[in-house]
Amino acid sequence: MPTVDDILEHIGEFHLFQKQTFFLLALLSGAFTPIYVGIVFLGFTPNHHCRSPGVAELSQRCGWSLAEELNYTVPGLGSVGETSFLSQCMQYEVDWNQSNLDCVDPLSSLAANKSHLSLSPCQHGWVYDTPGSSIVTEFNLVCAHSWMLDLFQSVVNVGFFIGAVGIGYLADRFGRKFCLLVTILINATSGVLMAVSPNYAWMLVFRLLQGLVSKAGWLIGYILITEFVGLGYRRTVGIFYQVAFTVGLLILAGVAYALPYWRWLQLTVTLPNFFFLLYFWCIPESPRWLISQNKNAKAMKIMKYIAKKNGKSVPTSFQCLREDEDAGEKLNPSFLDLVRTPQIRKHTLIMMYNWFTSSVLYQGLIMYMGLAGGNIYLDFFYSALVEFPSAFIIILTIDRVGRRYPWAASNMVAGAACLALVFIPDGLQWLKITVACLGRMGITMAYEMVCLVNAELYPTYIRNLGVLVCSSMCDIGGIITPFLVYRLTDIWLEFPLVVFAIVGLVAGGLVLLLPETKGKALPETIEDAENMQR
Repeated sequence: MPTVDDILEHIGEFHLFQKQTFFLLALLSGAFTPIYVGIVFLGFTPNHHCRSPGVAELSQRCGWSLAEELNYTVPGLGSVGETSFLSQCMQYEVDWNQSNLDCVDPLSSLAANKSHLSLSPCQHGWVYDTPGSSIVTEFNLVCAHSWMLDLFQSVVNVGFFIGAVGIGYLADRFGRKFCLLVTILINATSGVLMAVSPNYAWMLVFRLLQGLVSKAGWLIGYILITEFVGLGYRRTVGIFYQVAFTVGLLILAGVAYALPYWRWLQLTVTLPNFFFLLYFWCIPESPRWLISQNKNAKAMKIMKYIAKKNGKSVPTSFQCLREDEDAGEKLNPSFLDLVRTPQIRKHTLIMMYNWFTSSVLYQGLIMYMGLAGGNIYLDFFYSALVEFPSAFIIILTIDRVGRRYPWAASNMVAGAACLALVFIPDGLQWLKITVACLGRMGITMAYEMVCLVNAELYPTYIRNLGVLVCSSMCDIGGIITPFLVYRLTDIWLEFPLVVFAIVGLVAGGLVLLLPETKGKALPETIEDAENMQR
């Protein structure tokens, strides 16, 4: 019985049908970026200080500049632009409507030194130094309520984790196409509802719904395109599917700059998702999944459709697939299948650790290093550009060297860069930035490689489940990384870098224990996957 790869060799491994399908799914990949990293703009926290009744009138009467007004009225503000908990969250207990307050130093009549004045938490809201709006400025998620912004970020990762496992199982049980369309519909609807949410609680609910379906939909798209193309093009489309995500980062920066108001930004990046519902008529079900479910007649019908789109025909000798009624027992995916046999169990554990590592180092380096300059849009744009060289290095090496060695090297480079940062003195700032960018490039390569190889290690009927279960570990990493960075720096500033270095170097070593998948057909059965090491 011929395999899908055998038929694709005759009808086209990457011809018109595959190119059109890749373009459509690449749009889906790019549209995922606002959900994954949109918090940078949606939850932007500008400089702020307490709103004090009467200060504006006094400032107008005295002819103060903004700098003078802030220095007289904001506690702990030693110089214009300096921020602290005092300056952002506390206010002087002063009645600014008193007539005896002078313009030269209005607080001198109340205390010899401003530090002797009583302070209280902000009672009348905040003044934000921004021309636009974010969920922080609208719902006042600052000071005592700043944890609510952390919750907003964590909820997405919790949704990613639950949705990746649950929908991954459903996609292997009921089909890629059906689950893809369902996730698109829920994601688009919840995104619009979030944009019109009347309060923080409803916004949190719809953000959770987006997390539950969006990442799962992105990964289903990745699985679909790798199953539609032939062996020789599988790695290329996998890499460029992720490059489309990077392009989405650049576009998001431009859209956010043009729309600095979070509700309009959320609505603008969400509405295109409804367009993806048209994929019902554009993208067929995966023939590999149909064959794994013993629906061979339907699979052959789709293969003939692909051949027609490519201007080819299925050879007569390849039209003898077994009919449904003659098929054996239909294979249903099970979580136990991921750990039941020794080689697949080893693959699962190593892949889970590498997904976790990629997330921790990728997000951790961004949090630790910060961004040069003060323009959030340019900083975001430049940081996204760093990811492009990673993709092209993979393309240049992956077919010449293989998967394992570039992947292991990228993890080790990221780990070594983190370790080197510990010993570089602060005076060599240019060197620290260069090494940090090298680490960012290395972990970006590792992130792209883990997506590519994960799909190549599992048999068809549990491939989607395997990828989504393993990738769920990056959501666990995303949840704990802020605590890892900010809590460990309280102990020692360089402590997180030491942890990142150890985690990255161990990940690189574990990759070498995996089989090389270069030039190998996707495993169709458990036996195929178990024999890959040989």
